[in-house]
Amino acid sequence: MIKFLDLQKINLQHQAEIEAQLLGVFRSGWYLLGEKLKNFENNLSSYIGSSHAIGVANGLDALRLILRAYIEMGLMSEGDEVIVPSNTYIASILAISDNGLVPVLVEPDIDSYNIDVSKIEEKISSKTKAILIVHLYGRIIFSDQLQKIAKENNLKIIEDNAQAIGAIWNNKKSGNLGDAAGFSFYPGKNLGALGDAGAVTTNDDQLAATIRALANYGSNQKYVNIYKGLNSRLDEIQAAILDVKLKYIDSENKKRIEIAKRYVSEIKNPKIILPEIPENENEHVWHLFVIRTENRNELQDYLAEKNIQTLIHYPIPPHQQKAYKEWNNLSFPISEKIHNEVLSLPISPVLEEEEIQAVIEALNNF
Repeated sequence: MIKFLDLQKINLQHQAEIEAQLLGVFRSGWYLLGEKLKNFENNLSSYIGSSHAIGVANGLDALRLILRAYIEMGLMSEGDEVIVPSNTYIASILAISDNGLVPVLVEPDIDSYNIDVSKIEEKISSKTKAILIVHLYGRIIFSDQLQKIAKENNLKIIEDNAQAIGAIWNNKKSGNLGDAAGFSFYPGKNLGALGDAGAVTTNDDQLAATIRALANYGSNQKYVNIYKGLNSRLDEIQAAILDVKLKYIDSENKKRIEIAKRYVSEIKNPKIILPEIPENENEHVWHLFVIRTENRNELQDYLAEKNIQTLIHYPIPPHQQKAYKEWNNLSFPISEKIHNEVLSLPISPVLEEEEIQAVIEALNNF
């Protein structure tokens, strides 16, 4: 069986280092807000190039906390609008509505799958306060045009960087392009913990201080609560594991890029639409390798028969989810097409040569 993502194999590469860290935390008697978290935050911020990195419980909380902090800082208020791609994972949108803000959906570009920047301006109103961009599948979405739109309309740019850690645009890493960024370290991500974990990066000192307090019960000093906060902290165990794995992220992303290049050059089947490789290959770290076909179910069944595991990211677009039933009658044809046709192939730093070859051959023979 060619697994979609062999997490066990990925983590066992670093077994000795991870086990030593686990034992160290266990013996230390200090399990929250300690040295391991401080080390990881420092290493993450220097890797990303940002002034601050704040460890939080998960990727959804990272985005929720950014928006909540802007509300506490008086820069946003209930009913304000945030522009967001219509084909993202639901978490990007949940973070907005959870704060009493209004998500405004914008269609993606059919070739990159990222938000179509040329369609943003028509959705801006007097209530718009931010653009939440999602570097979907590991590909950066950023441009001078996007920055210009944000500047002219006085909008914050928030990055959902859950899938693109290590990607580079214009010599800057994703997570350091906008005003703030949310990261997910869910186990299946390019940089994955052994459980839920997340972080926020920013160069804004006030925003960072507000998020730190909000994530710790709204407290900036013990038993003194300045906000009605929540409990969203990255624990010492996950921080220690992530710190080990951060050292290998660039070499593991490089392997993903090499596999993607193989797939794109060697899969030749008129029924299958392959993803683009950006002109600057470092703009995509291939968290997912997503193809499209009108015969998706047939192709998925065929690959399963060949012992190749695939997944669908994501089968139902946000506007058709029951959670947002007020949007169910809206039409987003590009998003709908994408959600109906996408299929994610195995891609990971531990795929063997014969497994890569087997995937290519199976797709060429479909």
